[in-house]
Amino acid sequence: MKLSSRASLARLGLALLAACGLPVQAKEAPPKKPVPASSGRTSTTPPPETPAKAPPAPDLSAPVRIVAGASATLSGGSAAIAPSPVAAHQGSLVIIGGGLRGDNADVWQRVVKLAGGKGARIAVFPSAAGNPEGSAQIIIGYLRKWGADAFLVPVAVRLAGSDYKKNADDAALAKKIRESDGIYFAGGDQGRITKALVREDGSQTAVLEAVWDVYRRGGVIAGTSAGAAIMSSTMFANPKAVLSMLQTGIADGRELGPGLGFIGDDVFVDQHLLVRGRFARMIPAMLAKGYQIGLGIDEDSAMVVNAQREVEVIGYKGALLIDLSRAEWDKVNPHFGVRNAVISYLDRGDKFNIATHMFTPATEKAGGRIDPTRTLGRGAVYSNDVLGNSAVIDLMERLIDSNQEEAIGIASGNPRASGTEVGFEFRFTKTPDSVGYVSTVGEAYSVLNIRLDIRPIEITRPLYKYK
Repeated sequence: MKLSSRASLARLGLALLAACGLPVQAKEAPPKKPVPASSGRTSTTPPPETPAKAPPAPDLSAPVRIVAGASATLSGGSAAIAPSPVAAHQGSLVIIGGGLRGDNADVWQRVVKLAGGKGARIAVFPSAAGNPEGSAQIIIGYLRKWGADAFLVPVAVRLAGSDYKKNADDAALAKKIRESDGIYFAGGDQGRITKALVREDGSQTAVLEAVWDVYRRGGVIAGTSAGAAIMSSTMFANPKAVLSMLQTGIADGRELGPGLGFIGDDVFVDQHLLVRGRFARMIPAMLAKGYQIGLGIDEDSAMVVNAQREVEVIGYKGALLIDLSRAEWDKVNPHFGVRNAVISYLDRGDKFNIATHMFTPATEKAGGRIDPTRTLGRGAVYSNDVLGNSAVIDLMERLIDSNQEEAIGIASGNPRASGTEVGFEFRFTKTPDSVGYVSTVGEAYSVLNIRLDIRPIEITRPLYKYK
């Protein structure tokens, strides 16, 4: 992480003063009418001649509410709402957002460790892959590099010279899987996984029953990309582009289909999340199927879920937590719209418990809760392409460390098209429940409880003309 930005250097200076026992001067309260400036985290705009009186400093040791509307607080800097039902599962999940690099030791080692460590038997399912044998061999190679005894499970629609239906109900193969310590699902097309492992009448094949036995016995189930999508009971099956889903809606049975449900029936899972702006497709999908909680993980990163349903983010980046428990959905409008959704960003090292809704920041952020009276950013916070690579996280980070109360993101199509187009405004608003943490060793943020409203807008094309 960079330490070169003004925001990072300012925070580092404050930390050094505090460490030396020297007094730290609080910043002046932001002016009521922000002075126009850059949308970045810092500004060179001088303070007003007569600054407003600063409000009392907030209690930064107070319990943190991870979901808006929490009704009961817990000790230890956390809070809870009504607990979710705890699934009767004994094992662990490693939900990988795709694009996992071979040198990502955090993720590969965790998979092997949860399977029992060196020598653990891990069954590799290349069911989703376009080239199952090649994909399996790469994964097996990495798992063996980190100490596992991995083997190929020949149940894949596109595996040459193999009858996947016959193999999926082979008793000897099911026994071999049942005796393993962990399962790994490769990426590709998640529809191929359910096609290979679920019979046409919806019942489980012998091999899938063996996978569930491994999980219930305490084993680990890992999956990347398509292998992550199957973790929830509903998954994207044949989805349109994100913007098209907002414009034309989601059809159950076409864009959505049944997953395998390892994480339980109360959590929706998606992957490749930040790189591809998929948070925006999660929300209409969740509303269509009645989910209140959604977890989306980015590439080269993973969510580790244990038997107590505690989620830990590991790897390169982070995850988005979406809460729709109080959302208001405009079902009548043909174009998507929602009010009062709540979105949080969990960075690597952060933990969130699905059952209790408790949040624990990464160790390097434990003392880095942002004081809202000492925010570093000035000026409007906005994005002209909120569905772009990691744009939503950049927007949330700038907002939580800013004197602004809201940020605007726009989603639209081809700027050189003609006529009018339906686009979307994403309005991110800080509330009394909004909380931010910043790392003490780099410019890395965790952002909790930002209100999100999405509404359709009319955009006139072309968006610009040459002078």
